[in-house]
Amino acid sequence: MTTTLTEPRQPQKVTHRERQRHPRRTARRRNWAGGLAGWLWLVVVAVPLYWTLITSFKAKSGYYASNPLVPPRDPTLENYRFVIESDFLRYFLNSVVVTAGAVVPAVVISFMAAYAIVRGWRMRVLRAMNGLFLMGLAIPLQATVIPVYLIIIKMHLYDNLLALILPSIAFAIPLSVLVLTNFIRDVPKELFDSMKVDGATEWTTLWRLAAPLTRPAILTVTIFNSLTIWNGFLLPLILTQSPDRRTLPLALWSFQGQYGVNVPAVLAAVVLTTLPVLVLYAFGRRQLLSGLTAGFSR
Repeated sequence: MTTTLTEPRQPQKVTHRERQRHPRRTARRRNWAGGLAGWLWLVVVAVPLYWTLITSFKAKSGYYASNPLVPPRDPTLENYRFVIESDFLRYFLNSVVVTAGAVVPAVVISFMAAYAIVRGWRMRVLRAMNGLFLMGLAIPLQATVIPVYLIIIKMHLYDNLLALILPSIAFAIPLSVLVLTNFIRDVPKELFDSMKVDGATEWTTLWRLAAPLTRPAILTVTIFNSLTIWNGFLLPLILTQSPDRRTLPLALWSFQGQYGVNVPAVLAAVVLTTLPVLVLYAFGRRQLLSGLTAGFSR
C-alpha cells in the first residue's frame, strides 16, 4: 500500500494592485453622524459651564450692559468675597454635616442589608425585605413631603439638621441596596464557603471578604448619594426655617433681592458649591467608572 505526500500550499502573495482593487470589507466606517452629535452635545454642555465661570468674575454693575458670552475685561473677585462674607462657610458646613451624616449610615445599612439578602435568600423575611426596598424605588420624594413633614413635627425635629439627615437616609437606602445586592451576588459562593470552613463568622465574612470585593459598588453608591443629598433643595426648603440651618442650594436665595437678582454673586456661589463635587469625583473617578461598568464586563 503506497501513500502519496502532497506538498503544503504556499500562501499566495497579494500584490499592491489587488489590495487597491479589493479593499478590506472589515474596515470600519466612520460614524460622521455620531461624531457630529457628540460635538453638538459637548457644545450644549460646555456653553453653560463657560458662561457660569466667566460671569462669576464680572461686576454686578456691568453685567447687563455686556455680552453674556464675552469674557470680562476687568475680572474681579468681588463676587466671591461677597459670597464668602455672606455666611457661606456656615451653609457649607451645614451641607457637609447633612451629606456625611446621611451617606455614611445609609451606605453601611444598605451594605449589611444587601449581604443579608444575598446570604439568606431562602428566608421569606429577607425576600420580603428585598421587595420592600424595591417598592421604595417607586415612591418619589415629592409624594412624601407632607407625611415626612408631619413625622418631623411629631418628633420635634423641625428646623434641625437631623430633620434633613433622617429622611435622606431613608431615600438613599433602596437604590443602594439594589446596587450592592447585585454586586454581592456576583461574588463566587466558594469564597463564602471557604471562609465558613476556616471558622469565620458572618460578621467577619461581611467585612473581610464581601466589603473588599464590592469596593467599586460601595464607592459608586457613596458618590451617587453624596451628589443627590448635596444638591437637595426640597427637604431643606420644607423642613428648615432659620437662616443658620440652610444648606448651600437653599442659601442661593440669599442673593435674590426684592426687585432683582445678583446674577454674578449667584454664579460665584454656584462655582464654590460645585468645587467639593469636582474634588470628590476627581478622587473617586476610577472606582466610580469601574463600578458603573462592572455589570457590562461580566
